[in-house]
Amino acid sequence: MTGVPNTNICYIAEASDARIILPLDQMTLIYQRRSGITHIVADPVPQILQAMGDGKCDAALIAARLSAQYDLGDAAQARAVIAARLAELAQLGLVEQLSASDA
Repeated sequence: MTGVPNTNICYIAEASDARIILPLDQMTLIYQRRSGITHIVADPVPQILQAMGDGKCDAALIAARLSAQYDLGDAAQARAVIAARLAELAQLGLVEQLSASDA
């Protein structure tokens, strides 16, 4: 089935000191020091970045970490949403998709 995000892909976020995060009402600004770009994002992006920490993560691990703080509802749907957001974050350069050999 096309359009279904792969929840097994591993990603890694930049170190937390490589960005400045500023919550503003319903939106969050993320200033990326490396590129000089400020990204405007909404939930659950800040929560995903925080849950990633400094290590390798896939959607299942992030969902498990977030479920300790939030009611994510259906686990499979939560993993799919997180996988989709991770793919978007990789396109923005806020996380890096790891190759199979790096995962």
